[in-house]
Amino acid sequence: MTAEGAAGRPRVSRGDDPAGPRGDRPPLRKSDRTRLAILGAARRQFTAVGYDKASVRAIAGEAGIDPSMVIRYFGSKDGLFAAALAVDLALPDLAAVPPADRGRALAEHFVRRWEGELHDDALALLLRSAAINAAAAERVQQVFADQLVGMIAGLAPPAEAPRRAGLVATQVLGLALCRYLLRLPPVVAMAPAELARWVGPTLQRYLCDPLD
Repeated sequence: MTAEGAAGRPRVSRGDDPAGPRGDRPPLRKSDRTRLAILGAARRQFTAVGYDKASVRAIAGEAGIDPSMVIRYFGSKDGLFAAALAVDLALPDLAAVPPADRGRALAEHFVRRWEGELHDDALALLLRSAAINAAAAERVQQVFADQLVGMIAGLAPPAEAPRRAGLVATQVLGLALCRYLLRLPPVVAMAPAELARWVGPTLQRYLCDPLD
């Protein structure tokens, strides 16, 4: 998938597709399908027009339901926004990757998470919102502490994990900003594999090189 597909047109994604591949899982209940439809519509609306301009009525209209159902499921617009910001980075188990390949593996994972088979709308919404919305900025900090620091603490001395994770975040978030939000043409034009090839060595240093 291209960056255009990831950040441009509305698309069905794993985070809001009630009719997506089910495998051996039982069918979703109607209430679960409704909840997913609301979340998907909310993420697209919040991403497109921002929190202040997105209305419960517009979100409900896109989801194909009555506005009262949004309040029933999420309590308020604030509650819906908080739920829409829920992000799972689905980080890989780098302990199972040879140490010399961990930076490349992490870079490949983040590209897939942004625009490949692991894509959903929550990450784009979180990144767009964090600079202007306190709740979104707080969620970024929570994701950083709970997921990225935790993963790196399994690879390096725990005392080093926050600093290493912060360095990784600067690279990954900077890439996302340039490719998906600012859409700098040379960065947008790069194929996913090329991106991972360039970014991987930098992440490798952040993960493994001595900090002193």
